[in-house]
Amino acid sequence: MKNIMLVCVAGMSTSLLVSKMQKAAQEQNIEADIYAIAEGEVEKVLATKKADVLLLGPQVRYLKGSFETKFKDMDFPIDVINMADYGMMNGEKVLQQALQLIG
Repeated sequence: MKNIMLVCVAGMSTSLLVSKMQKAAQEQNIEADIYAIAEGEVEKVLATKKADVLLLGPQVRYLKGSFETKFKDMDFPIDVINMADYGMMNGEKVLQQALQLIG
């Protein structure tokens, strides 16, 4: 099971992307828990839920450095979702990005 956390301003704009990523994962028989949360909820959610990768929406890319510092002991990659893939809501491409980061 891959745990993929998407982070955006309010957790709303990424919900459509989450749906498209879940559909792509199902089609590829990949077991994944893909969820979107607001930037202010990350710490609270990580206290109870595992993440294998944390992907930031382009609108919160400025958080990457501080998140890498804050969560360095949790040992998961943090990256920004490609802006074109985000804009096109390309769930398959973003899923592939997450899986490549997980390794």
